[in-house]
Amino acid sequence: MRLEWRVGGLALREPLRISRSVMAERAAVTVTVEHDGVVGHGEAVTSVHYGLDVERIECELAAAREVLAPLEPAEALVTGIAAAPGVRCAVDAALHDLLARSRGVAVHELLGTTPHRPVPTARTIGITSTHRAVADACDLTSRGFRLLKVKVGAEPPELDRVAAIRHALPDVRLLLDPNGAWTPEQAPDLLRTAAGLGVDAVEQPIAPGTPDVLAAVAADSPVPVIADEDARTAEDVRALGSGVHGINIKLPECGGLRAARELVDVAREFGVDVMLGCQVASSLGIAPAVHLAGQARWVDLDGHLLLARDPWTGIGGEDGLLRIDGPVGLGVRPV
Repeated sequence: MRLEWRVGGLALREPLRISRSVMAERAAVTVTVEHDGVVGHGEAVTSVHYGLDVERIECELAAAREVLAPLEPAEALVTGIAAAPGVRCAVDAALHDLLARSRGVAVHELLGTTPHRPVPTARTIGITSTHRAVADACDLTSRGFRLLKVKVGAEPPELDRVAAIRHALPDVRLLLDPNGAWTPEQAPDLLRTAAGLGVDAVEQPIAPGTPDVLAAVAADSPVPVIADEDARTAEDVRALGSGVHGINIKLPECGGLRAARELVDVAREFGVDVMLGCQVASSLGIAPAVHLAGQARWVDLDGHLLLARDPWTGIGGEDGLLRIDGPVGLGVRPV
């Protein structure tokens, strides 16, 4: 089996501001695996937050190539490689794509998960002025989005922006994502305010690293609390147990489809709901998670919709509904 890759760039339509950073572009590495004339693809994107740059991605792919070269695709799929989760995810996606294509089925059929159907996705509104946030929210709902995720910071006036969106759009569903910006002391009051605004859930309200404190915050919260960075591995999810209401599974941050399915299983053991999240990536990078969408209560797979130009197509989402176009593999194709 042959593994190759190429490096490209992804520019956003406009910079995305969250509580800890602003992003306008990132590099993307397209991974290709080939066996007996069948080709599969995956994607790894760079991340300053996770210390993943192009040089590291290429170095780890080179090491993976040596490990995987003598293996059959099915064997390669269950063979671990020593690499960052984002790199493991890209290789895992390419192998699933290859194996599904070789069998003439879609990836969700290969996985034995719920047959795919159009599924609503959240759409992210970054930290911006109240006027701009309301205008963006109204525009998105006019295009079909019924679930909006609003990025917020640590100051109480941040929720005034959420209140303005709620006033303008009383029926829209809202998720909040502080990206860990709230302190444990702030969180209870802010969560009560969020509940009063009819928010569906709040993602990782406090900084990761103290799951016991997160569980204490969740225990007193009138709105569901979703663990994000504190729920990266199966061990993390077991340690949290039923201490949170949900976990956010991002394939590039847990290691791919196989790892994500394990997280889903562990969450179900504890009666915890699942969100499927993403990084900013092309349709190729988002597609693997779309094949798991039937496993989640909340679907937040809009990373490709934030791009100025998506080099891949095949999962839709522009009208708020994700749809897999292609009948085999991941269902995506280059533009």
